[in-house]
Amino acid sequence: MTHEFLTIEETASALRVSTRHARRLADSGAVTRISRGLVDRASVDRFLLSKRQGRTRAWAERTAWGAVAILSGRDAEWLGATQASRLRSTLREIYDADELLTRMRDRAQVHTFAAHRAALPRLRRQIASANLRLLGITDAVDDSVDGYLAESDLDHVVHTLGLRADVVGPVVLRTTRFDVGRVHDLVATSTVAALDAATSTDPRLRGAGHRSLAALLEAYR
Repeated sequence: MTHEFLTIEETASALRVSTRHARRLADSGAVTRISRGLVDRASVDRFLLSKRQGRTRAWAERTAWGAVAILSGRDAEWLGATQASRLRSTLREIYDADELLTRMRDRAQVHTFAAHRAALPRLRRQIASANLRLLGITDAVDDSVDGYLAESDLDHVVHTLGLRADVVGPVVLRTTRFDVGRVHDLVATSTVAALDAATSTDPRLRGAGHRSLAALLEAYR
């Protein structure tokens, strides 16, 4: 069985840093300390995922959603002609799925929560969730929820549905300040399904997401 927690020494080994540096990461909140000397494993996995491609600069939200539209064969009409042209050229120069993930990481902010099972049906009606079946993945039948929500609606949803912040919680809300109508439309694409899957801590989903992103990049070129 995989343990949910790591010691500071195990965290340092997983991150390939010194024990002292691992303690600093825990002190700063970059990885989540559960108790004295123990770190949440999921937060370490997320930290590793966020460090892909080192210093590669992420796109602004509207640009990232523009890239989603372009890779999905749609127009990014909210971008000016010059910016859209530059973005298309940049996409043709990206050969690595990890670089694309890094560029896209600011399309939304990720929040994790725990929730009562009775709140989940209401929550699912208020978010836009990627369709993993577009990647040939059968959605898990469990109490997990993963979807997009307008940033301005987050506090209301958290309070009315009694969500509790939890780094290993099964509820993942991806909040965005971009036009929510366009987001709902784009979340239905295989591009967003691939992006979400490729940043999962589940190796099966992550592998499928990477393969799909690589195929999208190849097809676009």
